[in-house]
Amino acid sequence: MPETLAPAPQTATPTLPAAVLWDMDGTLVDTEPYWIRAEQELVAEHGGTWTHEQALQLVGNALTVSAAILRDQGGVDLPVDAIVERLLGQVVEQVREQVPWQPGALELLGDLAEAGVPCALVTMSYTELAQEVVSRGPAGAFVTLVTGDQVSRGKPDPEPYLLAAQRLGVDVSGCVAIEDSPTGIASARAAGIATLGVEAVLPVPRLDGLSRAASLEKVDVATLARIGAGEVVDLTL
Repeated sequence: MPETLAPAPQTATPTLPAAVLWDMDGTLVDTEPYWIRAEQELVAEHGGTWTHEQALQLVGNALTVSAAILRDQGGVDLPVDAIVERLLGQVVEQVREQVPWQPGALELLGDLAEAGVPCALVTMSYTELAQEVVSRGPAGAFVTLVTGDQVSRGKPDPEPYLLAAQRLGVDVSGCVAIEDSPTGIASARAAGIATLGVEAVLPVPRLDGLSRAASLEKVDVATLARIGAGEVVDLTL
């Protein structure tokens, strides 16, 4: 009789995430240069200088926090709310001229939609800017938006990510967050969400349990499924 070969072992396919929660500035769109330019111009108008290194310290902050720093350290003699309004307005105008999508972002959004994975946008930018970005992307890509003017405690507090999961009706343990800044990564991880840090204007540190990627071009739906299943992925090489 011919020898019967045992079937090859099957590798289990990780379950798709219940949802993918995206940061916006620096992660979905490369708007950090827009913010830095707006900060430098505002400080210059008030007789000061704002270095690139100082600007990097604001990446990922709640807008009111950044505005207070610009007032206290940059010499901007305006109320915090007025500083936020000025910066936000300038960045919105630049986005209306051109949305600087990060490489691979639109493709990944499309693949997640095709796979039936809902997405939320979780950003410390305000609703006005988030809607401008989303309206210029794929229709229906985001089920909900959580913005800095909708929460009482911004990143690095977990509130924005917890609110996003609540609005989607999913458990945070089944979600994957995509972030670029230490502040945003801390927020997502504090919410108990498996997190992918994608390098943008700041390097993504090596942290226990944190997945990393050099670019969204290296990330696909299967990668996010692996991260959601508990695997730590490093795509920085």
